[in-house]
Amino acid sequence: MVSSIGWEFRDPLFLLIGLFAPLVYWFSIRIPSSVTYSSLSLPNRAQRTMRVYLSHLPAILLALAELCIAMALAGPRTGDATSKIKREGIALIMAMDRSGSMNARDFVEGDDSVSRLSALKNVFREFVLGGQVGEGRPNDLVGIITFGTYADGVCPLTLDHGNLVAIMDDIEVATQQSEAATAVGEGLALAVERLRQHEAKSKVVVLLTDGVSNAGEIQPLQAADLAVANDIKVYTIAAGITGLAPMPVTLPDGRVSLRRARVEIDEQTLKDIAVRTGGKYFHARDVEGLKKVYKEIDALERSEITEIRYLQYREHYSAFVLAALMLMAISVLAGGTLLRRLP
Repeated sequence: MVSSIGWEFRDPLFLLIGLFAPLVYWFSIRIPSSVTYSSLSLPNRAQRTMRVYLSHLPAILLALAELCIAMALAGPRTGDATSKIKREGIALIMAMDRSGSMNARDFVEGDDSVSRLSALKNVFREFVLGGQVGEGRPNDLVGIITFGTYADGVCPLTLDHGNLVAIMDDIEVATQQSEAATAVGEGLALAVERLRQHEAKSKVVVLLTDGVSNAGEIQPLQAADLAVANDIKVYTIAAGITGLAPMPVTLPDGRVSLRRARVEIDEQTLKDIAVRTGGKYFHARDVEGLKKVYKEIDALERSEITEIRYLQYREHYSAFVLAALMLMAISVLAGGTLLRRLP
Protein backbone atom coordinates (compact mmCIF):
# COMPACT_ATOMS: atom_id res chain seq x y z
CA MET A 1 0.00 0.00 0.00
CA VAL A 2 1.51 3.33 -1.10
CA SER A 3 0.15 6.84 -0.54
CA SER A 4 1.72 10.22 -1.27
CA ILE A 5 2.35 12.54 1.65
CA GLY A 6 2.78 15.73 -0.49
CA TRP A 7 5.63 18.15 -1.06
CA GLU A 8 8.24 19.02 1.54
CA PHE A 9 11.76 20.47 1.69
CA ARG A 10 14.81 18.68 3.06
CA ASP A 11 16.54 21.98 4.05
CA PRO A 12 13.84 24.68 4.02
CA LEU A 13 16.21 27.39 5.35
CA PHE A 14 17.75 27.65 1.89
CA LEU A 15 14.47 29.18 0.73
CA LEU A 16 15.62 32.40 2.41
CA ILE A 17 18.08 32.82 -0.45
CA GLY A 18 15.05 33.58 -2.60
CA LEU A 19 14.67 36.87 -0.73
CA PHE A 20 17.68 38.15 -2.70
CA ALA A 21 15.84 37.85 -6.03
CA PRO A 22 14.74 41.54 -5.99
CA LEU A 23 18.38 42.56 -5.40
CA VAL A 24 19.50 40.46 -8.36
CA TYR A 25 16.90 42.19 -10.51
CA TRP A 26 17.81 45.67 -9.20
CA PHE A 27 21.55 45.24 -9.77
CA SER A 28 20.90 43.82 -13.24
CA ILE A 29 18.99 46.89 -14.42
CA ARG A 30 21.39 49.33 -12.69
CA ILE A 31 24.39 48.42 -14.82
CA PRO A 32 25.78 51.86 -15.81
CA SER A 33 25.49 52.65 -19.51
CA SER A 34 25.58 55.90 -21.46
CA VAL A 35 25.82 57.27 -24.97
CA THR A 36 26.56 60.80 -26.14
CA TYR A 37 23.65 62.28 -28.07
CA SER A 38 23.11 65.87 -29.24
CA SER A 39 19.52 66.16 -28.08
CA LEU A 40 16.96 63.88 -26.29
CA SER A 41 14.01 65.52 -27.98
CA LEU A 42 14.17 63.31 -31.04
CA PRO A 43 14.45 59.95 -29.15
CA ASN A 44 11.65 60.97 -26.82
CA ARG A 45 9.34 61.58 -29.79
CA ALA A 46 10.23 58.24 -31.38
CA GLN A 47 7.72 55.35 -31.13
CA ARG A 48 8.58 52.73 -28.50
CA THR A 49 9.27 49.26 -29.90
CA MET A 50 8.82 45.82 -28.33
CA ARG A 51 12.56 45.75 -27.59
CA VAL A 52 12.08 48.74 -25.29
CA TYR A 53 9.25 47.04 -23.39
CA LEU A 54 11.31 43.85 -23.03
CA SER A 55 14.50 45.60 -22.01
CA HIS A 56 14.16 44.40 -18.40
CA LEU A 57 13.46 40.77 -19.38
CA PRO A 58 17.09 39.56 -18.88
CA ALA A 59 17.06 40.98 -15.34
CA ILE A 60 13.72 39.30 -14.61
CA LEU A 61 15.04 35.97 -15.91
CA LEU A 62 18.13 36.21 -13.69
CA ALA A 63 15.91 36.91 -10.66
CA LEU A 64 13.77 33.89 -11.48
CA ALA A 65 16.92 31.78 -11.92
CA GLU A 66 18.02 32.85 -8.44
CA LEU A 67 14.64 31.70 -7.06
CA CYS A 68 15.04 28.32 -8.79
CA ILE A 69 18.51 27.89 -7.25
CA ALA A 70 17.07 28.62 -3.81
CA MET A 71 14.34 25.99 -4.39
CA ALA A 72 16.92 23.43 -5.55
CA LEU A 73 19.16 24.00 -2.52
CA ALA A 74 16.14 23.57 -0.20
CA GLY A 75 15.73 20.03 -1.54
CA PRO A 76 12.11 19.72 -2.73
CA ARG A 77 10.80 16.18 -2.48
CA THR A 78 7.68 14.08 -2.14
CA GLY A 79 7.47 11.04 0.11
CA ASP A 80 5.73 7.74 -0.56
CA ALA A 81 4.27 6.35 2.66
CA THR A 82 4.73 2.61 2.20
CA SER A 83 3.28 -0.17 4.34
CA LYS A 84 4.49 -3.74 4.17
CA ILE A 85 2.65 -6.58 5.85
CA LYS A 86 4.85 -9.21 7.41
CA ARG A 87 3.12 -12.42 8.40
CA GLU A 88 4.69 -14.79 10.90
CA GLY A 89 3.17 -18.16 9.99
CA ILE A 90 2.36 -21.07 12.28
CA ALA A 91 3.84 -24.55 11.97
CA LEU A 92 0.90 -26.94 12.35
CA ILE A 93 0.72 -30.72 12.16
CA MET A 94 -2.48 -32.69 11.87
CA ALA A 95 -2.07 -35.96 13.78
CA MET A 96 -4.77 -38.09 12.19
CA ASP A 97 -6.09 -41.39 13.55
CA ARG A 98 -6.51 -44.02 10.83
CA SER A 99 -7.23 -47.00 13.07
CA GLY A 100 -10.05 -49.42 12.24
CA SER A 101 -12.67 -47.56 14.27
CA MET A 102 -12.25 -44.48 12.02
CA ASN A 103 -14.30 -46.45 9.49
CA ALA A 104 -17.44 -46.02 11.62
CA ARG A 105 -20.28 -44.47 9.58
CA ASP A 106 -21.86 -42.24 12.22
CA PHE A 107 -21.02 -39.03 10.30
CA VAL A 108 -23.47 -37.82 7.65
CA GLU A 109 -22.71 -35.50 4.72
CA GLY A 110 -25.81 -34.57 2.75
CA ASP A 111 -27.87 -37.75 2.51
CA ASP A 112 -24.93 -40.13 2.77
CA SER A 113 -23.23 -41.60 5.78
CA VAL A 114 -19.46 -41.34 5.55
CA SER A 115 -16.60 -42.67 7.60
CA ARG A 116 -15.10 -40.57 10.33
CA LEU A 117 -11.84 -40.41 8.39
CA SER A 118 -13.57 -39.17 5.22
CA ALA A 119 -15.39 -36.48 7.18
CA LEU A 120 -12.12 -35.42 8.81
CA LYS A 121 -10.34 -35.18 5.45
CA ASN A 122 -13.12 -33.03 3.96
CA VAL A 123 -13.16 -30.62 6.90
CA PHE A 124 -9.38 -30.43 7.16
CA ARG A 125 -9.21 -29.63 3.43
CA GLU A 126 -11.41 -26.57 4.03
CA PHE A 127 -9.37 -25.66 7.09
CA VAL A 128 -6.17 -25.57 5.01
CA LEU A 129 -7.41 -24.27 1.65
CA GLY A 130 -10.38 -22.18 2.80
CA GLY A 131 -14.13 -22.77 2.79
CA GLN A 132 -16.89 -23.00 5.38
CA VAL A 133 -14.36 -23.71 8.11
CA GLY A 134 -12.27 -20.57 7.54
CA GLU A 135 -10.24 -18.50 5.13
CA GLY A 136 -7.48 -21.08 4.80
CA ARG A 137 -3.91 -21.11 6.09
CA PRO A 138 -1.83 -19.72 3.17
CA ASN A 139 0.98 -18.48 5.43
CA ASP A 140 1.25 -21.55 7.64
CA LEU A 141 3.45 -24.59 7.31
CA VAL A 142 1.18 -27.62 7.54
CA GLY A 143 2.09 -31.28 7.81
CA ILE A 144 0.26 -34.59 8.41
CA ILE A 145 1.02 -37.48 10.73
CA THR A 146 -1.14 -40.60 10.71
CA PHE A 147 -1.27 -43.29 13.32
CA GLY A 148 -2.84 -46.69 13.70
CA THR A 149 -0.74 -49.38 15.31
CA TYR A 150 2.26 -47.36 14.13
CA ALA A 151 2.84 -43.65 13.50
CA ASP A 152 3.76 -42.49 10.02
CA GLY A 153 4.93 -39.11 8.71
CA VAL A 154 2.69 -38.81 5.64
CA CYS A 155 3.52 -35.25 4.64
CA PRO A 156 6.27 -32.98 6.04
CA LEU A 157 5.66 -29.37 6.95
CA THR A 158 5.02 -27.49 3.73
CA LEU A 159 3.52 -24.36 2.20
CA ASP A 160 2.46 -26.40 -0.84
CA HIS A 161 -1.01 -27.04 0.49
CA GLY A 162 -2.33 -28.31 -2.82
CA ASN A 163 0.15 -31.18 -2.74
CA LEU A 164 -0.56 -31.76 0.95
CA VAL A 165 -4.28 -32.16 0.27
CA ALA A 166 -3.55 -34.53 -2.62
CA ILE A 167 -1.45 -36.69 -0.29
CA MET A 168 -4.17 -36.57 2.36
CA ASP A 169 -6.78 -37.82 -0.11
CA ASP A 170 -4.83 -41.08 -0.41
CA ILE A 171 -4.96 -41.81 3.33
CA GLU A 172 -7.24 -44.75 4.09
CA VAL A 173 -8.46 -46.54 7.19
CA ALA A 174 -6.16 -49.38 8.23
CA THR A 175 -7.79 -52.64 7.19
CA GLN A 176 -5.13 -55.09 8.28
CA GLN A 177 -5.62 -56.20 11.86
CA SER A 178 -1.90 -55.66 12.52
CA GLU A 179 -2.27 -51.96 11.64
CA ALA A 180 -5.74 -51.21 12.99
CA ALA A 181 -4.86 -50.48 16.66
CA THR A 182 -4.58 -46.94 18.08
CA ALA A 183 -1.15 -45.63 19.10
CA VAL A 184 -2.08 -42.11 20.23
CA GLY A 185 1.21 -41.58 22.08
CA GLU A 186 3.31 -42.63 19.09
CA GLY A 187 1.39 -40.31 16.77
CA LEU A 188 1.70 -37.32 19.08
CA ALA A 189 5.38 -38.00 19.78
CA LEU A 190 6.19 -38.11 16.06
CA ALA A 191 4.31 -34.85 15.49
CA VAL A 192 6.26 -33.23 18.34
CA GLU A 193 9.54 -34.45 16.87
CA ARG A 194 8.71 -32.99 13.46
CA LEU A 195 7.82 -29.62 14.99
CA ARG A 196 10.76 -29.62 17.39
CA GLN A 197 13.17 -29.51 14.46
CA HIS A 198 11.50 -26.43 12.97
CA GLU A 199 12.34 -22.79 13.77
CA ALA A 200 8.78 -21.44 13.75
CA LYS A 201 7.85 -19.42 16.83
CA SER A 202 4.34 -20.86 17.09
CA LYS A 203 3.99 -24.64 16.88
CA VAL A 204 0.68 -26.48 17.06
CA VAL A 205 -0.54 -30.07 16.88
CA VAL A 206 -4.16 -30.92 16.15
CA LEU A 207 -4.63 -34.45 17.44
CA LEU A 208 -7.80 -36.29 16.39
CA THR A 209 -8.74 -39.77 17.51
CA ASP A 210 -11.91 -41.76 18.09
CA GLY A 211 -10.62 -44.43 20.39
CA VAL A 212 -8.46 -45.49 23.28
CA SER A 213 -4.67 -45.70 23.01
CA ASN A 214 -3.91 -49.43 22.96
CA ALA A 215 -0.62 -49.68 21.07
CA GLY A 216 2.87 -48.21 21.01
CA GLU A 217 5.64 -47.85 23.56
CA ILE A 218 5.06 -44.14 24.25
CA GLN A 219 2.07 -43.28 26.41
CA PRO A 220 -0.10 -40.27 25.37
CA LEU A 221 0.76 -38.24 28.48
CA GLN A 222 4.47 -38.93 27.98
CA ALA A 223 4.14 -37.48 24.49
CA ALA A 224 2.28 -34.53 25.98
CA ASP A 225 5.22 -33.88 28.29
CA LEU A 226 7.50 -33.85 25.24
CA ALA A 227 5.23 -31.24 23.69
CA VAL A 228 5.41 -29.10 26.82
CA ALA A 229 9.21 -29.35 26.89
CA ASN A 230 9.34 -28.04 23.31
CA ASP A 231 6.70 -25.33 23.75
CA ILE A 232 4.22 -27.04 21.45
CA LYS A 233 0.50 -26.54 21.94
CA VAL A 234 -1.84 -29.50 21.35
CA TYR A 235 -5.52 -29.25 20.46
CA THR A 236 -7.25 -32.60 20.96
CA ILE A 237 -10.42 -33.71 19.21
CA ALA A 238 -12.55 -36.71 20.07
CA ALA A 239 -14.43 -37.78 16.94
CA GLY A 240 -17.76 -39.60 16.93
CA ILE A 241 -19.97 -41.06 19.59
CA THR A 242 -19.14 -43.35 22.47
CA GLY A 243 -21.13 -46.56 22.48
CA LEU A 244 -22.62 -48.38 19.50
CA ALA A 245 -21.65 -47.02 16.11
CA PRO A 246 -22.47 -48.38 12.63
CA MET A 247 -19.48 -50.19 11.15
CA PRO A 248 -19.28 -51.55 7.58
CA VAL A 249 -18.88 -55.29 7.36
CA THR A 250 -18.17 -57.19 4.14
CA LEU A 251 -20.49 -60.19 3.77
CA PRO A 252 -19.40 -63.50 2.21
CA ASP A 253 -21.15 -62.59 -1.06
CA GLY A 254 -19.16 -59.35 -1.32
CA ARG A 255 -21.92 -57.02 -0.21
CA VAL A 256 -21.21 -54.40 2.46
CA SER A 257 -23.54 -54.17 5.42
CA LEU A 258 -23.60 -51.85 8.44
CA ARG A 259 -23.57 -53.46 11.86
CA ARG A 260 -23.40 -51.76 15.20
CA ALA A 261 -20.14 -52.18 17.08
CA ARG A 262 -19.08 -50.79 20.41
CA VAL A 263 -16.52 -47.96 20.32
CA GLU A 264 -14.96 -46.07 23.19
CA ILE A 265 -13.14 -42.75 23.40
CA ASP A 266 -10.64 -41.94 26.13
CA GLU A 267 -11.85 -38.38 26.62
CA GLN A 268 -10.06 -37.88 29.91
CA THR A 269 -6.64 -38.52 28.40
CA LEU A 270 -7.39 -36.12 25.55
CA LYS A 271 -8.47 -33.47 28.06
CA ASP A 272 -5.28 -33.98 30.08
CA ILE A 273 -3.11 -33.61 26.96
CA ALA A 274 -4.81 -30.34 26.05
CA VAL A 275 -4.53 -28.93 29.58
CA ARG A 276 -0.83 -29.85 29.95
CA THR A 277 0.16 -28.29 26.64
CA GLY A 278 -1.97 -25.14 26.85
CA GLY A 279 -4.33 -26.28 24.10
CA LYS A 280 -8.01 -27.10 24.19
CA TYR A 281 -10.17 -30.22 24.08
CA PHE A 282 -13.13 -30.67 21.72
CA HIS A 283 -15.67 -33.41 21.07
CA ALA A 284 -17.13 -33.55 17.56
CA ARG A 285 -20.06 -35.95 17.33
CA ASP A 286 -20.99 -35.19 13.72
CA VAL A 287 -19.78 -33.32 10.63
CA GLU A 288 -21.21 -29.98 11.74
CA GLY A 289 -19.59 -30.39 15.13
CA LEU A 290 -16.26 -31.15 13.45
CA LYS A 291 -16.57 -27.98 11.33
CA LYS A 292 -17.28 -25.91 14.44
CA VAL A 293 -14.19 -27.35 16.11
CA TYR A 294 -11.94 -26.38 13.22
CA LYS A 295 -13.54 -22.94 12.98
CA GLU A 296 -12.65 -22.36 16.63
CA ILE A 297 -9.10 -23.61 16.15
CA ASP A 298 -8.83 -21.40 13.06
CA ALA A 299 -9.85 -18.38 15.18
CA LEU A 300 -7.53 -19.28 18.05
CA GLU A 301 -4.43 -19.95 15.97
CA ARG A 302 -3.89 -17.10 13.50
CA SER A 303 -0.70 -15.89 11.88
CA GLU A 304 1.04 -12.96 13.55
CA ILE A 305 0.70 -9.84 11.37
CA THR A 306 3.19 -6.99 11.62
CA GLU A 307 2.85 -3.75 9.66
CA ILE A 308 6.10 -2.08 8.65
CA ARG A 309 5.94 1.59 7.61
CA TYR A 310 8.70 3.56 5.94
CA LEU A 311 9.14 6.59 3.67
CA GLN A 312 10.85 6.57 0.31
CA TYR A 313 11.45 10.06 -1.07
CA ARG A 314 11.47 11.30 -4.64
CA GLU A 315 13.89 14.22 -5.07
CA HIS A 316 12.84 17.06 -7.40
CA TYR A 317 15.81 19.47 -7.12
CA SER A 318 17.13 18.54 -10.59
CA ALA A 319 14.13 20.16 -12.29
CA PHE A 320 14.81 23.47 -10.53
CA VAL A 321 18.54 23.33 -11.34
CA LEU A 322 17.72 22.74 -14.99
CA ALA A 323 15.20 25.61 -14.96
CA ALA A 324 17.78 27.97 -13.41
CA LEU A 325 20.39 27.08 -16.03
CA MET A 326 17.91 27.61 -18.84
CA LEU A 327 16.76 30.96 -17.43
CA MET A 328 20.35 32.19 -17.06
CA ALA A 329 21.23 31.01 -20.57
CA ILE A 330 18.21 32.78 -22.08
CA SER A 331 18.98 35.90 -20.05
CA VAL A 332 22.62 36.05 -21.24
CA LEU A 333 21.67 35.24 -24.83
CA ALA A 334 18.87 37.81 -24.96
CA GLY A 335 20.97 40.44 -23.20
CA GLY A 336 23.76 40.00 -25.70
CA THR A 337 21.61 39.97 -28.84
CA LEU A 338 18.03 41.21 -29.26
CA LEU A 339 17.82 42.98 -25.90
CA ARG A 340 21.38 44.18 -25.81
CA ARG A 341 21.92 47.43 -23.93
CA LEU A 342 24.51 50.01 -24.87
CA PRO A 343 27.64 49.85 -22.71
